[in-house]
Amino acid sequence: MENLLQVGVISSTHGVRGEVKVFPTTDDVKRFKKLKEVLLDTGKEHILLQIETVKFFKQFAILKFKDYDSINEIEKYKGKSLFVTRENAVKLKKDEYFIADLIGMHVINEDGTFTGTLKDVIETGANDVYVVLCEDGREVLIPAIKDCILSVSIDENIMKVHLLDGLLE
Repeated sequence: MENLLQVGVISSTHGVRGEVKVFPTTDDVKRFKKLKEVLLDTGKEHILLQIETVKFFKQFAILKFKDYDSINEIEKYKGKSLFVTRENAVKLKKDEYFIADLIGMHVINEDGTFTGTLKDVIETGANDVYVVLCEDGREVLIPAIKDCILSVSIDENIMKVHLLDGLLE
């Protein structure tokens, strides 16, 4: 399991006082209000940044980090990802999982005739859809609903599914 979970990507600077516009990669952009710190992945290292202020604009979070007071100090981090440690991640409810924990999971159906690897998660309005890469190279889209997802074991890295009629065609 990943120890760091991505919560956003710095898309651009905002103003000249060191604020950045962050595209959230978390379900709830308002969660930035509760965060005190994030880890910035520069590509070479992780820098711990203390969050000083949080505002919201459209779908973005506008963050100001402590000790970064001008556009020149923060501009070099455009396009870089922000992470939180698992300890600072949101608490999950029953039958909720972090996408990072699902990617790469072995997927089997209840009778063992179908196997594949969870390659991606498509987030839609109603429910997520799991993109499973079959052993024969095909992709199967499985809705993340109780009728289809029978069990998930993060520890064993296995997801047991029920394939509705027509999903393999």
